[in-house]
Amino acid sequence: MFAENKFRAAFLLLLINATFVLVASPVLAQQAADVADPQIKAALHEISAGQIQGYVEKLVSFQTRSTLSAQDQASIAAGRGIGAAREWIKSEFEHYSRECTGCLEVKTDTFIQPISERVPSPVEITNIYAVLKGSNPEDAKRIVLVTGHYDSRNSDILDKTGIAPGANDDGSGTAISLECARVLSKLKFPATIIFLTVAGEEQGLYGSKHFADFAKAQGWNIEAALNNDIVGGDKSSGQDPKVVRVFSESIPDGATEAQLRMIRALGGENDSPSRELARYIAQIARIYQTGVAPLLEFRRDRYLRGGDHISFNEVGFSAVRFTEFQENFHHQHQNVRTENGIEYGDLPKFVDFDYVANVARVNTAALAALAAAPGPPRNVRLQTKELENDSTLVWDPPADDRAVGYEVLWRATAAPDWEHSQAVGRVSKATVPVSKDNVIFAVQAVDEAGHKSLPVVPSPER
Repeated sequence: MFAENKFRAAFLLLLINATFVLVASPVLAQQAADVADPQIKAALHEISAGQIQGYVEKLVSFQTRSTLSAQDQASIAAGRGIGAAREWIKSEFEHYSRECTGCLEVKTDTFIQPISERVPSPVEITNIYAVLKGSNPEDAKRIVLVTGHYDSRNSDILDKTGIAPGANDDGSGTAISLECARVLSKLKFPATIIFLTVAGEEQGLYGSKHFADFAKAQGWNIEAALNNDIVGGDKSSGQDPKVVRVFSESIPDGATEAQLRMIRALGGENDSPSRELARYIAQIARIYQTGVAPLLEFRRDRYLRGGDHISFNEVGFSAVRFTEFQENFHHQHQNVRTENGIEYGDLPKFVDFDYVANVARVNTAALAALAAAPGPPRNVRLQTKELENDSTLVWDPPADDRAVGYEVLWRATAAPDWEHSQAVGRVSKATVPVSKDNVIFAVQAVDEAGHKSLPVVPSPER
Protein backbone atom coordinates (compact mmCIF):
# COMPACT_ATOMS: atom_id res chain seq x y z
CA MET A 1 0.00 0.00 0.00
CA PHE A 2 2.84 2.36 0.89
CA ALA A 3 4.56 1.66 -2.45
CA GLU A 4 1.27 2.25 -4.32
CA ASN A 5 0.68 5.54 -2.52
CA LYS A 6 4.26 6.56 -3.17
CA PHE A 7 3.79 5.81 -6.88
CA ARG A 8 0.56 7.83 -6.99
CA ALA A 9 2.25 10.74 -5.23
CA ALA A 10 5.17 10.67 -7.64
CA PHE A 11 2.82 10.50 -10.63
CA LEU A 12 0.76 13.41 -9.26
CA LEU A 13 3.93 15.47 -8.71
CA LEU A 14 5.07 14.71 -12.26
CA LEU A 15 1.67 15.74 -13.63
CA ILE A 16 1.72 18.99 -11.64
CA ASN A 17 5.24 19.80 -12.83
CA ALA A 18 4.35 19.05 -16.44
CA THR A 19 1.34 21.32 -16.23
CA PHE A 20 3.49 24.02 -14.62
CA VAL A 21 6.03 23.80 -17.45
CA LEU A 22 3.34 24.17 -20.08
CA VAL A 23 1.36 26.94 -18.43
CA ALA A 24 3.70 28.91 -16.22
CA SER A 25 6.97 28.87 -18.12
CA PRO A 26 6.01 30.38 -21.51
CA VAL A 27 7.13 33.87 -20.50
CA LEU A 28 10.55 32.51 -19.57
CA ALA A 29 10.67 30.50 -22.78
CA GLN A 30 9.85 33.60 -24.79
CA GLN A 31 12.56 35.64 -23.12
CA ALA A 32 15.12 32.93 -23.82
CA ALA A 33 14.12 32.72 -27.50
CA ASP A 34 14.09 36.46 -28.20
CA VAL A 35 17.74 36.87 -29.18
CA ALA A 36 18.86 39.79 -31.33
CA ASP A 37 20.19 38.94 -34.80
CA PRO A 38 23.83 40.16 -34.87
CA GLN A 39 23.47 41.37 -38.47
CA ILE A 40 20.42 43.48 -37.62
CA LYS A 41 22.02 44.73 -34.43
CA ALA A 42 25.09 45.85 -36.37
CA ALA A 43 22.88 47.62 -38.93
CA LEU A 44 21.27 49.70 -36.17
CA HIS A 45 24.70 51.05 -35.23
CA GLU A 46 25.03 52.32 -38.81
CA ILE A 47 22.02 54.64 -38.36
CA SER A 48 23.41 58.19 -38.13
CA ALA A 49 21.82 61.28 -36.62
CA GLY A 50 24.26 63.33 -38.72
CA GLN A 51 23.07 61.66 -41.92
CA ILE A 52 19.46 62.31 -40.95
CA GLN A 53 20.20 65.95 -40.21
CA GLY A 54 21.80 66.26 -43.64
CA TYR A 55 18.71 64.81 -45.33
CA VAL A 56 16.34 67.14 -43.50
CA GLU A 57 18.43 70.24 -44.13
CA LYS A 58 18.70 69.36 -47.82
CA LEU A 59 14.94 68.95 -48.09
CA VAL A 60 14.41 72.30 -46.36
CA SER A 61 16.85 73.94 -48.80
CA PHE A 62 14.30 73.55 -51.60
CA GLN A 63 12.35 76.33 -49.79
CA THR A 64 8.98 74.77 -50.59
CA ARG A 65 7.95 71.24 -51.41
CA SER A 66 4.29 72.06 -51.88
CA THR A 67 2.66 69.52 -54.18
CA LEU A 68 1.51 72.51 -56.24
CA SER A 69 4.98 74.07 -56.49
CA ALA A 70 7.25 74.25 -59.53
CA GLN A 71 8.44 71.13 -61.34
CA ASP A 72 9.86 72.68 -64.53
CA GLN A 73 13.50 72.14 -65.51
CA ALA A 74 14.55 75.71 -64.65
CA SER A 75 13.18 75.36 -61.09
CA ILE A 76 14.80 71.95 -60.70
CA ALA A 77 18.14 73.39 -61.86
CA ALA A 78 17.70 76.29 -59.41
CA GLY A 79 16.99 73.86 -56.56
CA ARG A 80 13.54 75.16 -55.69
CA GLY A 81 10.20 73.40 -55.46
CA ILE A 82 8.90 69.87 -55.28
CA GLY A 83 10.45 68.92 -58.63
CA ALA A 84 13.94 69.62 -57.30
CA ALA A 85 13.17 67.67 -54.12
CA ARG A 86 11.91 64.74 -56.19
CA GLU A 87 15.04 64.60 -58.32
CA TRP A 88 17.31 64.80 -55.27
CA ILE A 89 15.50 61.94 -53.48
CA LYS A 90 15.74 59.82 -56.61
CA SER A 91 19.46 60.58 -56.89
CA GLU A 92 19.98 59.52 -53.26
CA PHE A 93 18.33 56.15 -53.85
CA GLU A 94 20.40 55.71 -57.01
CA HIS A 95 23.57 56.53 -55.06
CA TYR A 96 22.78 53.81 -52.50
CA SER A 97 22.14 51.38 -55.36
CA ARG A 98 25.52 52.11 -56.92
CA GLU A 99 27.18 51.50 -53.57
CA CYS A 100 25.62 48.03 -53.37
CA THR A 101 26.35 47.22 -57.04
CA GLY A 102 22.81 47.73 -58.26
CA CYS A 103 20.96 45.96 -55.43
CA LEU A 104 18.16 48.58 -55.47
CA GLU A 105 15.63 49.04 -58.26
CA VAL A 106 14.87 52.78 -58.18
CA LYS A 107 11.46 53.60 -59.61
CA THR A 108 8.91 56.40 -59.88
CA ASP A 109 5.13 56.27 -59.72
CA THR A 110 3.81 59.34 -61.55
CA PHE A 111 0.19 60.32 -62.19
CA ILE A 112 -1.98 63.39 -62.75
CA GLN A 113 -4.19 64.34 -59.83
CA PRO A 114 -7.43 65.95 -61.06
CA ILE A 115 -8.95 69.10 -59.59
CA SER A 116 -10.14 68.71 -56.00
CA GLU A 117 -10.73 70.89 -52.97
CA ARG A 118 -6.98 71.33 -52.39
CA VAL A 119 -5.90 70.95 -56.01
CA PRO A 120 -7.12 73.98 -58.01
CA SER A 121 -5.80 72.64 -61.32
CA PRO A 122 -4.53 69.20 -62.42
CA VAL A 123 -1.09 68.51 -61.00
CA GLU A 124 1.55 65.87 -61.58
CA ILE A 125 2.39 63.87 -58.45
CA THR A 126 5.40 61.55 -58.27
CA ASN A 127 6.20 58.92 -55.69
CA ILE A 128 9.81 57.72 -55.58
CA TYR A 129 10.73 54.27 -54.29
CA ALA A 130 13.59 51.81 -54.15
CA VAL A 131 13.10 48.03 -54.10
CA LEU A 132 15.50 45.69 -52.31
CA LYS A 133 14.43 42.39 -53.86
CA GLY A 134 14.27 39.38 -51.58
CA SER A 135 16.88 36.66 -52.07
CA ASN A 136 14.47 33.74 -51.61
CA PRO A 137 12.12 33.25 -54.61
CA GLU A 138 9.08 32.41 -52.49
CA ASP A 139 9.82 34.92 -49.73
CA ALA A 140 10.52 37.66 -52.27
CA LYS A 141 6.77 37.80 -52.93
CA ARG A 142 6.35 39.09 -49.37
CA ILE A 143 6.91 42.84 -49.10
CA VAL A 144 7.59 45.07 -46.11
CA LEU A 145 7.56 48.80 -46.72
CA VAL A 146 8.60 52.05 -45.06
CA THR A 147 7.31 55.45 -46.17
CA GLY A 148 7.22 59.17 -45.43
CA HIS A 149 5.80 62.07 -47.44
CA TYR A 150 8.20 64.57 -48.95
CA ASP A 151 5.70 67.34 -49.75
CA SER A 152 5.30 70.27 -47.36
CA ARG A 153 2.97 73.21 -46.73
CA ASN A 154 2.65 76.45 -44.79
CA SER A 155 -0.41 78.23 -43.39
CA ASP A 156 -2.14 78.40 -46.79
CA ILE A 157 -2.52 74.95 -48.33
CA LEU A 158 -2.81 76.57 -51.79
CA ASP A 159 0.38 78.64 -51.44
CA LYS A 160 2.73 77.15 -54.01
CA THR A 161 5.54 79.72 -53.82
CA GLY A 162 5.88 80.77 -50.17
CA ILE A 163 8.47 79.28 -47.81
CA ALA A 164 7.35 75.88 -46.46
CA PRO A 165 10.37 74.20 -44.79
CA GLY A 166 8.64 70.98 -43.71
CA ALA A 167 11.55 69.87 -41.53
CA ASN A 168 9.45 67.76 -39.15
CA ASP A 169 6.33 67.40 -41.30
CA ASP A 170 7.53 65.40 -43.03
CA GLY A 171 11.21 65.86 -43.75
CA SER A 172 11.76 63.64 -40.72
CA GLY A 173 9.72 60.76 -42.17
CA THR A 174 11.33 61.10 -45.58
CA ALA A 175 14.74 61.01 -43.88
CA ILE A 176 13.83 57.73 -42.21
CA SER A 177 12.96 56.10 -45.55
CA LEU A 178 16.28 57.31 -46.95
CA GLU A 179 18.34 56.20 -43.95
CA CYS A 180 16.67 52.78 -43.84
CA ALA A 181 17.55 52.38 -47.53
CA ARG A 182 21.15 53.48 -47.00
CA VAL A 183 21.73 51.00 -44.18
CA LEU A 184 19.65 47.99 -45.22
CA SER A 185 20.74 48.03 -48.87
CA LYS A 186 24.08 46.72 -47.62
CA LEU A 187 22.40 43.48 -46.48
CA LYS A 188 20.47 40.59 -48.02
CA PHE A 189 17.06 39.40 -46.83
CA PRO A 190 14.78 36.56 -47.95
CA ALA A 191 11.77 38.90 -48.34
CA THR A 192 11.51 42.18 -50.27
CA ILE A 193 11.82 45.64 -48.70
CA ILE A 194 10.48 48.80 -50.37
CA PHE A 195 11.73 52.25 -49.34
CA LEU A 196 9.07 54.75 -50.39
CA THR A 197 8.59 58.53 -50.36
CA VAL A 198 5.25 59.94 -51.47
CA ALA A 199 3.87 63.37 -52.36
CA GLY A 200 0.36 64.84 -52.24
CA GLU A 201 -0.16 63.95 -48.57
CA GLU A 202 -1.08 67.48 -47.54
CA GLN A 203 -3.59 67.72 -50.39
CA GLY A 204 -5.39 64.54 -49.31
CA LEU A 205 -3.13 61.44 -49.15
CA TYR A 206 -3.12 61.34 -52.95
CA GLY A 207 0.37 59.92 -53.47
CA SER A 208 0.00 57.08 -51.00
CA LYS A 209 -3.49 56.28 -52.27
CA HIS A 210 -2.23 55.95 -55.83
CA PHE A 211 0.68 53.75 -54.75
CA ALA A 212 -1.48 51.53 -52.51
CA ASP A 213 -4.10 51.13 -55.24
CA PHE A 214 -1.35 50.27 -57.73
CA ALA A 215 0.13 47.67 -55.35
CA LYS A 216 -3.29 46.12 -54.80
CA ALA A 217 -4.00 45.99 -58.54
CA GLN A 218 -0.62 44.32 -59.12
CA GLY A 219 -1.42 41.67 -56.51
CA TRP A 220 1.49 42.60 -54.28
CA ASN A 221 1.63 40.93 -50.88
CA ILE A 222 2.47 43.91 -48.65
CA GLU A 223 2.79 42.29 -45.25
CA ALA A 224 3.58 45.52 -43.40
CA ALA A 225 3.62 49.24 -44.23
CA LEU A 226 5.38 51.55 -41.77
CA ASN A 227 4.42 55.21 -42.18
CA ASN A 228 6.59 57.85 -40.49
CA ASP A 229 4.96 61.26 -40.29
CA ILE A 230 6.06 63.95 -37.81
CA VAL A 231 8.78 61.93 -36.09
CA GLY A 232 11.16 64.84 -35.44
CA GLY A 233 10.77 64.88 -31.66
CA ASP A 234 10.05 68.62 -31.65
CA LYS A 235 12.20 70.33 -29.02
CA SER A 236 9.50 71.82 -26.82
CA SER A 237 8.08 71.31 -23.35
CA GLY A 238 5.97 68.21 -22.90
CA GLN A 239 7.92 66.16 -25.42
CA ASP A 240 9.07 62.68 -24.39
CA PRO A 241 12.26 61.74 -26.28
CA LYS A 242 12.00 58.13 -25.11
CA VAL A 243 8.61 57.42 -26.69
CA VAL A 244 7.23 57.22 -30.23
CA ARG A 245 3.52 56.71 -30.76
CA VAL A 246 2.47 53.84 -33.04
CA PHE A 247 -1.11 54.11 -34.29
CA SER A 248 -3.01 51.12 -35.68
CA GLU A 249 -6.56 50.55 -36.85
CA SER A 250 -8.94 48.23 -35.01
CA ILE A 251 -11.72 47.10 -37.35
CA PRO A 252 -10.15 46.60 -40.79
CA ASP A 253 -11.43 48.83 -43.57
CA GLY A 254 -13.71 46.98 -45.94
CA ALA A 255 -14.84 44.36 -43.42
CA THR A 256 -18.09 42.74 -44.54
CA GLU A 257 -21.15 42.52 -42.32
CA ALA A 258 -20.45 38.83 -41.78
CA GLN A 259 -16.88 39.62 -40.78
CA LEU A 260 -18.08 42.33 -38.40
CA ARG A 261 -20.48 39.89 -36.75
CA MET A 262 -17.62 37.41 -36.29
CA ILE A 263 -15.33 40.09 -34.83
CA ARG A 264 -18.04 40.99 -32.30
CA ALA A 265 -18.69 37.34 -31.45
CA LEU A 266 -14.99 36.63 -30.86
CA GLY A 267 -14.12 39.89 -29.09
CA GLY A 268 -11.61 40.58 -31.88
CA GLU A 269 -11.94 44.37 -31.99
CA ASN A 270 -8.37 44.71 -30.76
CA ASP A 271 -6.76 42.15 -33.05
CA SER A 272 -6.71 43.46 -36.59
CA PRO A 273 -3.62 42.55 -38.67
CA SER A 274 -2.42 46.16 -38.29
CA ARG A 275 -2.69 45.89 -34.53
CA GLU A 276 -0.65 42.68 -34.55
CA LEU A 277 1.93 44.55 -36.63
CA ALA A 278 2.05 47.30 -33.97
CA ARG A 279 2.59 44.72 -31.22
CA TYR A 280 5.33 43.08 -33.28
CA ILE A 281 7.10 46.43 -33.68
CA ALA A 282 6.97 46.99 -29.91
CA GLN A 283 8.46 43.53 -29.31
CA ILE A 284 11.27 44.12 -31.81
CA ALA A 285 12.09 47.50 -30.23
CA ARG A 286 12.45 45.79 -26.85
CA ILE A 287 14.72 43.09 -28.26
CA TYR A 288 17.03 45.53 -30.06
CA GLN A 289 16.91 48.32 -27.43
CA THR A 290 16.33 50.97 -30.07
CA GLY A 291 16.45 54.02 -27.78
CA VAL A 292 12.75 54.86 -28.05
CA ALA A 293 9.85 52.73 -26.87
CA PRO A 294 6.81 52.36 -29.12
CA LEU A 295 3.69 53.57 -27.33
CA LEU A 296 0.84 51.53 -28.77
CA GLU A 297 -2.06 53.83 -29.59
CA PHE A 298 -5.20 51.80 -30.20
CA ARG A 299 -6.81 54.05 -32.78
CA ARG A 300 -6.16 54.43 -36.50
CA ASP A 301 -4.54 57.86 -36.17
CA ARG A 302 -4.65 60.90 -33.95
CA TYR A 303 -8.07 62.19 -32.95
CA LEU A 304 -10.07 62.90 -36.16
CA ARG A 305 -6.85 63.10 -38.19
CA GLY A 306 -5.16 60.92 -40.77
CA GLY A 307 -2.00 59.96 -42.63
CA ASP A 308 -0.62 57.88 -45.47
CA HIS A 309 -0.90 54.52 -43.68
CA ILE A 310 -4.68 54.84 -44.05
CA SER A 311 -4.31 54.53 -47.83
CA PHE A 312 -2.77 51.09 -47.27
CA ASN A 313 -5.39 50.15 -44.66
CA GLU A 314 -8.19 51.03 -47.05
CA VAL A 315 -7.10 48.43 -49.61
CA GLY A 316 -6.52 45.72 -47.01
CA PHE A 317 -2.81 46.00 -46.15
CA SER A 318 -1.48 46.02 -42.59
CA ALA A 319 -0.13 49.50 -41.87
CA VAL A 320 0.76 51.68 -38.88
CA ARG A 321 1.81 55.28 -38.27
CA PHE A 322 4.79 56.49 -36.22
CA THR A 323 4.49 59.99 -34.70
CA GLU A 324 6.37 61.82 -31.95
CA PHE A 325 4.84 61.80 -28.46
CA GLN A 326 3.60 65.39 -28.49
CA GLU A 327 3.24 67.67 -31.49
CA ASN A 328 3.92 71.41 -31.39
CA PHE A 329 1.33 73.01 -33.67
CA HIS A 330 3.27 76.29 -33.82
CA HIS A 331 5.83 74.34 -35.84
CA GLN A 332 3.41 72.68 -38.27
CA HIS A 333 1.45 74.14 -41.20
CA GLN A 334 2.63 77.65 -40.30
CA ASN A 335 4.32 80.51 -42.13
CA VAL A 336 7.80 81.14 -40.74
CA ARG A 337 7.53 84.19 -38.45
CA THR A 338 7.80 85.42 -34.87
CA GLU A 339 4.75 86.87 -33.16
CA ASN A 340 4.45 87.88 -29.49
CA GLY A 341 7.72 86.14 -28.78
CA ILE A 342 6.52 82.84 -30.32
CA GLU A 343 8.48 81.32 -33.20
CA TYR A 344 6.32 79.74 -35.87
CA GLY A 345 7.36 77.48 -38.74
CA ASP A 346 8.61 73.95 -39.32
CA LEU A 347 12.35 74.58 -39.13
CA PRO A 348 15.32 72.20 -38.66
CA LYS A 349 16.36 73.88 -35.41
CA PHE A 350 13.27 72.46 -33.72
CA VAL A 351 14.08 68.86 -34.76
CA ASP A 352 15.83 66.46 -32.37
CA PHE A 353 17.97 64.48 -34.80
CA ASP A 354 19.10 61.96 -32.18
CA TYR A 355 15.42 61.18 -31.60
CA VAL A 356 14.77 60.75 -35.34
CA ALA A 357 17.75 58.38 -35.50
CA ASN A 358 16.23 56.25 -32.74
CA VAL A 359 12.88 56.14 -34.55
CA ALA A 360 14.83 55.10 -37.65
CA ARG A 361 16.34 52.27 -35.58
CA VAL A 362 12.86 51.03 -34.63
CA ASN A 363 11.85 51.06 -38.30
CA THR A 364 15.09 49.43 -39.44
CA ALA A 365 14.84 46.66 -36.85
CA ALA A 366 11.19 45.96 -37.69
CA LEU A 367 11.79 45.93 -41.46
CA ALA A 368 14.84 43.70 -41.14
CA ALA A 369 13.21 41.30 -38.67
CA LEU A 370 10.15 40.88 -40.87
CA ALA A 371 12.19 40.50 -44.07
CA ALA A 372 14.44 37.91 -42.41
CA ALA A 373 11.61 35.91 -40.85
CA PRO A 374 9.65 33.12 -42.50
CA GLY A 375 6.19 33.91 -43.75
CA PRO A 376 3.40 33.75 -41.18
CA PRO A 377 1.53 30.45 -40.72
CA ARG A 378 -1.47 30.12 -43.02
CA ASN A 379 -5.07 29.14 -42.37
CA VAL A 380 -4.74 29.32 -38.58
CA ARG A 381 -7.81 27.89 -36.83
CA LEU A 382 -9.00 27.39 -33.27
CA GLN A 383 -11.03 24.22 -32.95
CA THR A 384 -14.47 24.67 -31.41
CA LYS A 385 -16.19 21.37 -32.21
CA GLU A 386 -16.22 20.30 -28.57
CA LEU A 387 -16.98 22.21 -25.39
CA GLU A 388 -13.72 21.90 -23.44
CA ASN A 389 -11.39 24.08 -21.41
CA ASP A 390 -8.25 23.10 -23.31
CA SER A 391 -7.66 24.95 -26.59
CA THR A 392 -6.44 23.29 -29.79
CA LEU A 393 -5.00 25.32 -32.67
CA VAL A 394 -4.19 24.02 -36.15
CA TRP A 395 -2.46 25.72 -39.07
CA ASP A 396 -0.70 25.24 -42.40
CA PRO A 397 3.00 26.06 -42.84
CA PRO A 398 4.04 29.24 -44.67
CA ALA A 399 4.61 28.89 -48.40
CA ASP A 400 8.38 29.44 -48.08
CA ASP A 401 8.74 26.29 -45.94
CA ARG A 402 11.47 27.91 -43.81
CA ALA A 403 9.74 27.52 -40.46
CA VAL A 404 11.48 25.05 -38.14
CA GLY A 405 8.99 25.64 -35.35
CA TYR A 406 6.03 27.65 -34.14
CA GLU A 407 5.01 29.54 -31.05
CA VAL A 408 1.52 29.82 -29.62
CA LEU A 409 0.91 33.22 -28.03
CA TRP A 410 -1.89 34.25 -25.73
CA ARG A 411 -3.01 37.09 -23.51
CA ALA A 412 -5.98 37.97 -21.34
CA THR A 413 -8.80 39.55 -23.33
CA ALA A 414 -8.23 42.88 -21.54
CA ALA A 415 -4.42 42.83 -21.92
CA PRO A 416 -2.91 45.20 -24.51
CA ASP A 417 0.05 43.00 -25.48
CA TRP A 418 0.97 39.32 -25.62
CA GLU A 419 1.66 37.92 -22.14
CA HIS A 420 2.58 34.28 -22.76
CA SER A 421 4.35 32.24 -25.41
CA GLN A 422 4.77 28.50 -25.81
CA ALA A 423 7.18 26.93 -28.30
CA VAL A 424 5.48 23.87 -29.82
CA GLY A 425 8.05 22.63 -32.35
CA ARG A 426 7.66 21.86 -36.04
CA VAL A 427 4.04 20.77 -35.88
CA SER A 428 0.76 21.90 -37.39
CA LYS A 429 -1.39 21.34 -34.32
CA ALA A 430 -1.02 22.22 -30.65
CA THR A 431 -3.20 21.98 -27.56
CA VAL A 432 -2.64 24.24 -24.56
CA PRO A 433 -4.44 23.89 -21.20
CA VAL A 434 -5.87 27.41 -21.37
CA SER A 435 -9.53 28.24 -21.97
CA LYS A 436 -10.31 30.06 -25.21
CA ASP A 437 -13.05 31.85 -23.26
CA ASN A 438 -10.49 33.79 -21.24
CA VAL A 439 -7.73 34.64 -23.70
CA ILE A 440 -6.85 35.71 -27.25
CA PHE A 441 -4.57 33.30 -29.13
CA ALA A 442 -2.16 33.71 -32.03
CA VAL A 443 0.46 31.58 -33.78
CA GLN A 444 3.76 32.70 -35.31
CA ALA A 445 6.39 30.86 -37.34
CA VAL A 446 10.07 30.70 -36.29
CA ASP A 447 13.06 29.99 -38.53
CA GLU A 448 16.35 28.29 -37.70
CA ALA A 449 18.00 31.56 -36.62
CA GLY A 450 15.11 32.49 -34.33
CA HIS A 451 13.47 35.11 -36.59
CA LYS A 452 9.73 35.23 -35.94
CA SER A 453 6.90 35.99 -38.33
CA LEU A 454 3.97 38.25 -37.62
CA PRO A 455 1.49 36.54 -35.26
CA VAL A 456 -1.76 35.33 -36.82
CA VAL A 457 -4.95 35.26 -34.76
CA PRO A 458 -6.99 32.12 -35.50
CA SER A 459 -10.44 31.84 -36.99
CA PRO A 460 -12.88 29.44 -35.32
CA GLU A 461 -13.15 25.96 -36.84
CA ARG A 462 -16.45 24.32 -36.02
